[in-house]
Amino acid sequence: MKPQVLIPFLLAAVGLTVLMLLFMSSAGLVAGLPAGTETPTEVDSAPPQAVTATMAVSLPWQAVAPGIDYVQLNLQNPINNVFISRMDRSVLSVTLDTGVGSGALARGLEPVSQMAARYDQAINYWGQAPYTPTWGSRNDVVVAINGSYYSFTTTLIQSGMVQSGWYVKRFDDLGGGSGFAWKLNRSAFIGECVMHRPEKQLVTYADDVTQPFKGINVKRPDDALIVYTPQYDENTRTDATGAEVLVELSRPLLIIPTPGMVTGTVRAIYPDMGSTPIPFDSVVLSAHGDARDTMLAHVQVGDVVGISQEITSYGFDCETPLDTIYWGKTYASLSGGFYFLKDGDIRHFYDNEGATDRLPRTAIVFNGNYIYFVVVDGRDPYQSQGMTIDELALFARDTLSATYGISQDGGGSSTMVVNGQVMNNTTCNNKCYFGFLPMVGRGSNEPILKEADKPLTQPQSVQPDEVDVATWERYVANGIMMVVVEPMQASTTFTPTQVVKTSVLVDLSLGPGSNYATPWDIPKNTSGVIVSHPLNGVLAKGSYWWKVDFNGTQGWVKESDLAPTVEDWR
Repeated sequence: MKPQVLIPFLLAAVGLTVLMLLFMSSAGLVAGLPAGTETPTEVDSAPPQAVTATMAVSLPWQAVAPGIDYVQLNLQNPINNVFISRMDRSVLSVTLDTGVGSGALARGLEPVSQMAARYDQAINYWGQAPYTPTWGSRNDVVVAINGSYYSFTTTLIQSGMVQSGWYVKRFDDLGGGSGFAWKLNRSAFIGECVMHRPEKQLVTYADDVTQPFKGINVKRPDDALIVYTPQYDENTRTDATGAEVLVELSRPLLIIPTPGMVTGTVRAIYPDMGSTPIPFDSVVLSAHGDARDTMLAHVQVGDVVGISQEITSYGFDCETPLDTIYWGKTYASLSGGFYFLKDGDIRHFYDNEGATDRLPRTAIVFNGNYIYFVVVDGRDPYQSQGMTIDELALFARDTLSATYGISQDGGGSSTMVVNGQVMNNTTCNNKCYFGFLPMVGRGSNEPILKEADKPLTQPQSVQPDEVDVATWERYVANGIMMVVVEPMQASTTFTPTQVVKTSVLVDLSLGPGSNYATPWDIPKNTSGVIVSHPLNGVLAKGSYWWKVDFNGTQGWVKESDLAPTVEDWR
């Protein structure tokens, strides 16, 4: 179901009503709900005299999926178009997940609409029953927004990220903030300052020897052990001066503190090789120098090894320990910008122009009942001017009754996609940098090439590889999505150890789905053997997939590209 354009006079009435409520709030006439907690079912009762904006006005939410709603508001004074999606935390068939631009941390950016399509119908780790995750269910990506900041030089995301349970990039140690986090038990929080204590990041070998590892998905330094996950790239991008161990995991590389661990089985050891391919359910331990010698002395093919990780949380001052924040089993997380709403209190950033200027904004806000994605258009004095962080915080608290909120990358990156459609005006968010105005009409991506009557903002260079010039949707490094979890489906056409052959030239994939890299070509009529795997025959990206061994090279093939051998037909 695609959201429909709302009736203009209804939107005007809603915008006027919201404006009145914001005025009342600033005058102390409207109170917000008290702060919620991390537990989705625990929300403090409002005092009898409290009347929230959402109590006073029933916003015209449109259901876009079971448990997920959407609304667009047109506010006045200042004039702003605001695009909001909400996820009901009590509906167990919906969840949040993050996406990586181009599917690989090491190599690129992607518009939000393309990222949403990349992960739509891909398998996830959420599972159907609450708190019993397993690989095999599929994403129905309903809503997607852009995520955190990234380096224009390297295209790497800044600070950390958790994607579908995988800790794919560490948050910066003592960097002042981490970000929004969503856990397998459906709790949510916003982290502040964090630290990765070296003695808590361990690989445990089968002989109970432990070895610290120095990082995740970063360039391997000398005399160090690094862990690479499938989100890094199709291979480790390393040279042959070290050694690498392929470990097939029983679950994603979750944040599990010691003595707990994520376990896996050693499938291959490469003493003098680099650039090892990384299957969707595996990690590669890559070590150099003394760390290499230690690793090779304690692993054999078939061993079960464990990986433990821990994040220590501190307050905003990076000095006060926070025992109330526990990162274990985080399922999706992004670093953020301004942590503007904490426990119902607005945080001010008066000395930061990035907060005090009216700009396009993207934010994640929540209370005990709902997770909200908020996108505000900007840079157009006639249709949407943008918000300051204070205005965004007031709107989140007093209109949405949010108790917590953090901004994401804004400006030209601000994008909301609902059921595959870009809802906001990405054209002006980017193109108005150059003194053009957008076409009149909410959500239009068609510009009028007309000089502005007055300066809008200081022009900023936009590189060709940063903006899709066809839609003016900016390329970003990551995003976050509201997802309906569809149950696992599997084919029974083939069985383990069965001999099959390719019916076409096959791109052998690192995982079950067209969203994974395909580092090998297998010629037509090549024989292979079905490998035993819990996900054999799984439905993903519109096809059923099988793990096949082609004379020592293993990967995933669409069922439609395989056929039984002649012996099987007899």
